[in-house]
Amino acid sequence: MKIHEYQAREILAKHGVPVPRAEVATSPAEARAVAERLGGSVVVKAQVLVGGRGKAGGVKLAAGPAEAEEIAGRILGMDLKGITVRRVLVAEAVNIQKELYLGVTIDRSRQAVVAMGSAEGGVEIEEVARTAPDKIIKVYAHPMLGFADFHARQLAYGMGLAPSFASDFTRIMRGLYNAMVATDASLVEINPLVIVDGKLLAIDSKILLDDNALYRHKDLEALRDLDEDDPYERAAREEGLNFVKLDGNIGCVVNGAGLAMATMDVVKLYGGDPANFLDIGGGARAESVAAALKIILSDPKVEAVLFNIFGGITRCDEVAKGIVAAQGQLERKVPMVVRLLGTNEEEARRILAEASLISATTMEEAAQKVVAQLKQG
Repeated sequence: MKIHEYQAREILAKHGVPVPRAEVATSPAEARAVAERLGGSVVVKAQVLVGGRGKAGGVKLAAGPAEAEEIAGRILGMDLKGITVRRVLVAEAVNIQKELYLGVTIDRSRQAVVAMGSAEGGVEIEEVARTAPDKIIKVYAHPMLGFADFHARQLAYGMGLAPSFASDFTRIMRGLYNAMVATDASLVEINPLVIVDGKLLAIDSKILLDDNALYRHKDLEALRDLDEDDPYERAAREEGLNFVKLDGNIGCVVNGAGLAMATMDVVKLYGGDPANFLDIGGGARAESVAAALKIILSDPKVEAVLFNIFGGITRCDEVAKGIVAAQGQLERKVPMVVRLLGTNEEEARRILAEASLISATTMEEAAQKVVAQLKQG
């Protein structure tokens, strides 16, 4: 789950990371009032859950309250990469001497938490990783002890920071790691971390929260911005389904994340384009299958649906009943190909045959059939 910059900075501030004074505004008049309280120059920043805000005109410097009000009036309500700006962060402007990057994330290949730092801050770190990977310094946390002070110093010196920054940098590094652990985040980053008057300051923050851990953090769940939430993913979440919308036209209903990934790969192999990742879970019943189908077909881009279900805990006949029940309730009819294998698969095939649904015995056959249905128009 993504959260806004102003929400991320509040979390980091609670863990001892120094951030500039700032307040959120939802109107030009509020932006002016915030600028008056802060005094001096301010930065007005659009609060949307996309990157590249500055390049898109969503971050502007204002010399004083009157200009802050005028700029906020232009940013609020603007369309920024398809998202309407509903709030801005008005922060005190600082005299930046140097921009750095600092982040903590999970390295799944190493099964460890890794801190990454670079002297190339203020730019897209992915581009730095691609073009100049040697400029990104990595330090791995101890699985039991976390990040020790020597880890922070190792990272700081690798980034070329002077020894005089070691103490401040260590405190910030500790704050990032503690924020990550406390919130079950998958990513906590500061870009840029800047040098201002001989001190370090986090002037932009980003946190990605692990959806699977939100049941332990009701306060963090409340930070979700429903205005920017994908409506399909929101509907799936309410039904307890794991769903990610993609850009293709073949809807996929699968049980198990690994099988779902394999299914999308096979669809691509045979010339198709998946419209979604959808895992209905190991014990899915007819009701959840019907709900999944309705969510997928609410996307007008979807022109066919592929079911690939392995019946272990899930009973194939239950899935078949769900498909048939949902089919009768759908306003939009599209070709469907169903592959069911496992518990009660013979009964499932009988149910599908009676409903005149196309079935397949292997994943490859199912993918080929659904792509063929699209080509037939």
